[in-house]
Amino acid sequence: MADNLPAEFDVVVVGTGLPESIIAAACARSGQRVLHVDSRNYYGGNWASFSFSGLLSWIKENQQKTDLSDECEDWRKLILEDEEAILLSSKDKTIQHVEDFCLGDQDSAEGVEEAGALPKLPMFGAPAAQGVSPGSEESPAAERVSPEPEIEKPAVESPGEEPQTPEPEQAPDAEPARAAPGAGAGTAPDSGAAPSVDSGESAPEPAKTEAATSQNDAQEPKKITYSQIVREGRRFNIDLVSKLLYSRGLLIDLLIKSNVSRYAEFKNTTRVLAFREGKVEQVPCSRADVFNSRQLTMVEKRMLMKFLTFCLDYEQHPEEYQDYENSTFAQFLQTRKLTPSLQHFILHSIAMVSETESSTLQGLQATRKFLQCLGRYGNTPFLFPLYGQGEIPQCFCRLCAVFGGIYCLRHAVRCLVLDRASGRCKAIVDHFGQRISANYFIVEDSYLSESTCTNVCYRQISRAVLITDQSVLNTDSEQQVSVLTVPPLEPGRAAVCVIELCSSTMTCMKDTYLVHLTCPSTKTAREDLEPVVQKLFNLNTEKETENEELEKPRVLWAVYFNMRDSSGVEKSSYAGLPSNVYVCSGPDSALGNDCAVKQAETIFREMFPTEEFCPPPPNPEDIIYDEDEIEPEESGLNNSPETKPESSAEESSSGDGAAVTKEE
Repeated sequence: MADNLPAEFDVVVVGTGLPESIIAAACARSGQRVLHVDSRNYYGGNWASFSFSGLLSWIKENQQKTDLSDECEDWRKLILEDEEAILLSSKDKTIQHVEDFCLGDQDSAEGVEEAGALPKLPMFGAPAAQGVSPGSEESPAAERVSPEPEIEKPAVESPGEEPQTPEPEQAPDAEPARAAPGAGAGTAPDSGAAPSVDSGESAPEPAKTEAATSQNDAQEPKKITYSQIVREGRRFNIDLVSKLLYSRGLLIDLLIKSNVSRYAEFKNTTRVLAFREGKVEQVPCSRADVFNSRQLTMVEKRMLMKFLTFCLDYEQHPEEYQDYENSTFAQFLQTRKLTPSLQHFILHSIAMVSETESSTLQGLQATRKFLQCLGRYGNTPFLFPLYGQGEIPQCFCRLCAVFGGIYCLRHAVRCLVLDRASGRCKAIVDHFGQRISANYFIVEDSYLSESTCTNVCYRQISRAVLITDQSVLNTDSEQQVSVLTVPPLEPGRAAVCVIELCSSTMTCMKDTYLVHLTCPSTKTAREDLEPVVQKLFNLNTEKETENEELEKPRVLWAVYFNMRDSSGVEKSSYAGLPSNVYVCSGPDSALGNDCAVKQAETIFREMFPTEEFCPPPPNPEDIIYDEDEIEPEESGLNNSPETKPESSAEESSSGDGAAVTKEE
């Protein structure tokens, strides 16, 4: 098994989170030999997405807190006298305070199986089944991974396999995004240059019939039971970390430049909401929204347009803000003759910055970024990847595999091998006892031992995931993707970012919504987020509730957990790491993904300063074929070994989706 792995690589990457996956793709694209391993049985680490049963298994695993004892010490014989072993952690300790609650109709789910679930197969190195149904311990990324502990199988274990594999009893509304030809509403030729985007206003056809049916049942919403959620568990793709993609952000630019965008599809975030005076309101974003808004008076519309116009080129008018550079953005807004409602919209829903901590310049920069992203792919600045945020790391893993990277899930690394004379890391030793040499090593923060992280001061993120029966703001269209910032409910607390996803995002079952809440931690996740949940949702499980509570969406199921935020930690804070070992952080609490992209590019440029970071793929017409390998007249019919072996299949499935072309 492990003997099949080559003994030498250029780069070894441990962990399959977003920054590690980007680095692996960039290294493979530049011609490096890459080995990418993860001790988990799914891709993405803390960036992963799970089916409902997969999430239940993940919850149980993190509640048990069992440590994997190292029974076999044979690998220590591989460490020579002039070498030293830097042990890696065998247990992920980045998740704490996990609490889950079933608040819906608690009918018995015992014996209920997921529709379309695969038969349970023994998994090497995986814990016993802990979920409610077969296949429950696997995420969507792992559900089609071969159960045998085979090692050198980039084609089988490649994350690229998942999007192309039709699932049994696939949801009708899932077909347009995955593999159904002709699903798009206008295909652009060579559309791989830009992300495929489903317009937020026009949901897939099945969603239209759903909306028509729901109008008949508007007076009496369907009751969703726990057994239904379990049975439809594969319709859920629940993210551990909740983020959106800015349409002009670093990640979208990288997806387009590297052509990784062809591996995924995206949906517009259809609306930006605000929570003010106990009510949820829609925020006008674009010029058309502002002038069509009934919430604002004509005077307020002019005030808002004037201020937003100033923010777009604020650097050209320093006299307008330089006297307030030491003030907070909230204080600066008070000097701009804006009404309280406009100040609230700008601070919490457009700039999305802290009322007490963000400076004037930070607020102006955030506002300008929001405005610059408007209109590229829709009326809001944000995109959401269909099937969840966990798709993005897998897309970059696929690019790495296409260019020769080798992938091994369920493959733990015991230690890094340090050469005492040079002070550099020479190799890793895996759980099979094989020693693998490399020039550079990328390690995700959660794999580092406590002794290595003794001097590191981590922040924490509070997360909650809710399954609800209706939207926080009902409109004519059920298929809404919304982002809402709830201001701090009391001093000393952080604002809470709420992202609500509908079933057309392929993240939840019909007639439900998936709601993500995120904020920097001050206490446990439940203590931080439950007050906000109580403001927005009905948590009462009793049949008799007050009229005010009946108007709120009902929470059917909820989970709270704290996640480690290792972003911003300097490499020097880690004790005893060699210069050729680089550490990638887990997710941060920001709404976008810029931190992960910047970190990946910085590490790549330190390793290979002369190489281009994730260059565009080669044009097939420019490939020069070896005469010994191929006849000249056949050159137009075959692909170079460097080109993507399964490109035709992937392009046929992803190219037919709704697409936008790269703008100039």
